[in-house]
Amino acid sequence: MRLILLAGLAAFITYVSMYAFRRPFTVATFEGVTSPVSGLDFKTTLLIAQVAGYALSKFIGIKVVSEMQPEKRKLTLIGLILLAWLALGCLPLLPAQLKFMALFANGLPLGMVWGLVFSFLEGRKITEAAGAILCVTFVLGSGLVKTVGSWLLINTGVGEMWMPFVTGGLFLPPFLAGIYLLGTLPAPSTEDIALRQARIPLDGTARWQFFRDYSVGLSVLIISYMLLTALRDFSDNFAAEIWTALGYGDTPEIFLLTSIPVTLLILIMLGSLMKIRNNATALMVNHLIIGVGFITVLLGTWLFDRGYIEGVFWFVAITVGLYMSYVPFNCILFERLIAATRSLGNAGFLIYLADSFGYLGTVSILLYKSAFQPELSWVSFTLHGSYVIGGLGLALTLVAMAYFHRQLDVERSGADSPVAQAI
Repeated sequence: MRLILLAGLAAFITYVSMYAFRRPFTVATFEGVTSPVSGLDFKTTLLIAQVAGYALSKFIGIKVVSEMQPEKRKLTLIGLILLAWLALGCLPLLPAQLKFMALFANGLPLGMVWGLVFSFLEGRKITEAAGAILCVTFVLGSGLVKTVGSWLLINTGVGEMWMPFVTGGLFLPPFLAGIYLLGTLPAPSTEDIALRQARIPLDGTARWQFFRDYSVGLSVLIISYMLLTALRDFSDNFAAEIWTALGYGDTPEIFLLTSIPVTLLILIMLGSLMKIRNNATALMVNHLIIGVGFITVLLGTWLFDRGYIEGVFWFVAITVGLYMSYVPFNCILFERLIAATRSLGNAGFLIYLADSFGYLGTVSILLYKSAFQPELSWVSFTLHGSYVIGGLGLALTLVAMAYFHRQLDVERSGADSPVAQAI
């Protein structure tokens, strides 16, 4: 229990602080600021620039995170966050036509933070429990820093351009404290390695071989994750606009208050998976959780669309559903896949393989909204997207689940055969 709390707390402090360098600017509206890109408003231009940098970072992270030696993680994390903070400081200083470059530079280092933080936790019997604490930062971290950013705008003299930099500065000390705590974690034990497989850096040849071995299932999961990330990021980036449309524009605490039920659900749901010792069973349960998340998105949207629930319950419902599906991809799904297949490697490679394409989905949905449906309200666009992505995501999850169930059955049959045993 002590290791769970130490690992979970260290990772939580580190990653929740990272959000202060990425999300606060999304609560600003930047009204009256002209976008350098014709047809796009200024905020959407900044979002696309940041996500483009973040997506490129994920592709770079496929190599950097999967090959990172353990002793280099701490200094790398500190360097990445300082670069991101420096970029935020350039936002108010650059001319309006070049401000998007500050957000691109901000996203470029931040995309690799998650994989390096999770690499401290993976390959342990307590990975799910510690990972559950880490993963609530997806919900709580975003809501927390948005609340801080919104409070700064409403109650202090900090302007919209300086607010992201100031918010980041407030969270720099806890980020450094989290890095220190991560460095105190012991290496995975002999029992951890026996249960979850040793985790080693992967070179390019080994990465390609791993993908080829499970290319069908991984491809289906990646497509599902692209859709999921697109809707999750859109609803998160434009949460301020959606809450305003639903009548909560003057309630900054709404970001944090609505994060609480999602946070509790993730803690209970993911933490309990630690009790499942059989890795193949846990892998299937992960697929089930992802599928139920998509169903929650569909059901909540249908109830709101039909007038059975109010907007606040709808937005909480789709947030719960999206994070139920989103969190396993970034933590325990690939952790258990490596353990179930007894493959040599690390979860960071698979997480970044999925994430790199996932953020292409985020850029695509932003461009689609701006180019083809600019007049459609934030609420209507989110509602329609929930129907489409919820349905497709559920279908793809079922396909992936069937594939890996069959693949693991084939591998078990081969391992149990007389020939395999003789070898």
